[in-house]
Amino acid sequence: MAEAMKQTVASMLKGIERYNPDNLPTLERYVEVQSRENTYDLEANLAVLKLYQFNPHSFNTDVTSQILLKALTNLPHTDFILCKCLLNEKQLAEDPINQIVYLADILEQCDFELFWTRIHTLPELTQRITGFVDWIRKFVCHVVGITYQTIERTHLAQLLGDVDDGTLKLWIKKYGWKETGSLVFIANQDENIKTKNINEKIEFESVGAVMASCR
Repeated sequence: MAEAMKQTVASMLKGIERYNPDNLPTLERYVEVQSRENTYDLEANLAVLKLYQFNPHSFNTDVTSQILLKALTNLPHTDFILCKCLLNEKQLAEDPINQIVYLADILEQCDFELFWTRIHTLPELTQRITGFVDWIRKFVCHVVGITYQTIERTHLAQLLGDVDDGTLKLWIKKYGWKETGSLVFIANQDENIKTKNINEKIEFESVGAVMASCR
C-alpha cells in the first residue's frame, strides 16, 4: 500500500499543490501507512507539518507524534530537527509530543540505557511504529562502531536495550564484529582515520598585485 500511495503523494508535493489543505487527509493516511508498513518519506511528512503551520485548526497531535517518531528512526540524520522546527512552543509542550522530544534529547546525548528505561515505561508511545526498536538499535550500533575498539558483551547488551544473548549475537554478526570471550571487538579506530590531500589552486592574477607591492 505504501508504494501505491507514494506515487499519488509525489504528485501532491509538486508546485503549489504542496500547500493545498485539501491534500491533508491523504497525506495523514500516508503517515499512518508509513508507521504500519515500516516505510519512510521525509518529504511527505515535512509537507504535513508545513500544512499544519498554515492551517493550525487542522493540527493532529497523533499524526505529528508518528512523524516525530519516524524521524527518530532515521538517526543520525537530522530529520528530527527539521520536523521539530516546524512546530510551535505550544505544540511541543503537548503530550505525547513533549515525551518524544525528551526521548530525542536522550538519544542525542547517547544515554541509551536511560532511553530504554523510558521506552519500557511508555510502551504505548512507540508500539504503532513498526520496526521502531530495531531502528534505534541500528543507531546504537552506529554510535558503538565509531566510539569503541572493544566493549564488554554485557555493556553492549545493555546499550541495545538489555537484549538476550541470541539477539546480541544477531547484532554482532550483522555488523561484522568479533566476540572474544567477554569482550566484543568492534574496530581499530586508528585504522578508521583517513588522510586527505588538499590541493589549493591559486591563479597568478589573484596574487599579482601583492607581488608587485613587494618590489
